Amino acid sequence: MTAPLRARILVVSDGVAGGTREDRAGPALRERLEAAGFTVDRAEVCSDGTEEVAVALRALCEGFTGLVVTTGGTGFGPRDLTPEGTRAVLDREAPGLAEASRLVSPLGRLSRAIAGVAGAALVVNLPGSPTGAVECLDAVLDVVPHALALLAGEHPH
Repeated sequence: MTAPLRARILVVSDGVAGGTREDRAGPALRERLEAAGFTVDRAEVCSDGTEEVAVALRALCEGFTGLVVTTGGTGFGPRDLTPEGTRAVLDREAPGLAEASRLVSPLGRLSRAIAGVAGAALVVNLPGSPTGAVECLDAVLDVVPHALALLAGEHPH
């Protein structure tokens, strides 16, 4: 039996967390995930920073089997520390997912995003722009159900 597809979203942005900027990437990701058959049961916001991201991701991943996507903080800005916070939470990295998402546009080459496994959750860093986030998600979405089935202990063919 295949487990239902579940997802959670973490928006990493000082501006959104501080109420000075509207979050557009989170809703765009929710719409795309739901269109692909996922149930999005949580969406959180945290400030930029290694520790802030790590704390928020640990809370989202604990006891969860499903996809956790982050949006924001993957570039070269001084506060773009989402990959560092993510790395602190991961048990194992999945570099192929991050590599695939970098290939969808020329600006992808500037991404420092990572992906991997934290417990039974698959974590994927995505850009902060709505278009970039959805494009990068689409680059890996076809293999995510297989990965989640493996994490749930299933043996898909």
